[in-house]
Amino acid sequence: MKYIIIFASAMLLVSCKKEQPATVNTPVVDSVKTVDDSLKTEITAGKISVENFPFPKEIKECSCYFAKNRADFEAEKYIYADDAGKTAYMKLDGKRLAMNLISSSDMESDEELSKEIENENYKISVKGKKIKGEEALLFEGILTIEKPDGTKITMPIYGECGC
Repeated sequence: MKYIIIFASAMLLVSCKKEQPATVNTPVVDSVKTVDDSLKTEITAGKISVENFPFPKEIKECSCYFAKNRADFEAEKYIYADDAGKTAYMKLDGKRLAMNLISSSDMESDEELSKEIENENYKISVKGKKIKGEEALLFEGILTIEKPDGTKITMPIYGECGC
């Protein structure tokens, strides 16, 4: 009988014990928040940002200028402009650049356009073909940009060359 009372008392003590919630290992959160600087211009490796810019004031006469597509071209959202053989202008990775054209062949054969631009940070190639049935010298083509680290992007372009 004595064992039964001890056993029953032990059972009562164990069964009346409150359940404690399982502890979850949560990371300690510091109350200080870090705010990202909105003026930060650091460029992440592996990406090239091509931005729109207004038509360069430096270009006075003949020029070629391109946008990403026809709608952007009509809205004057240019991503490339040059002054017919000397200097090319682009806004890459947040910086407006004026670069020397290395080679430029504006419709020398089969109404095709070809331009090569290079500086210490970028190698740019423009290839295009005149759009048939248009009166102006409108072109569709491909713009390729490469960085020395091997990063490369290719995008369609639409634009015009003329004086």
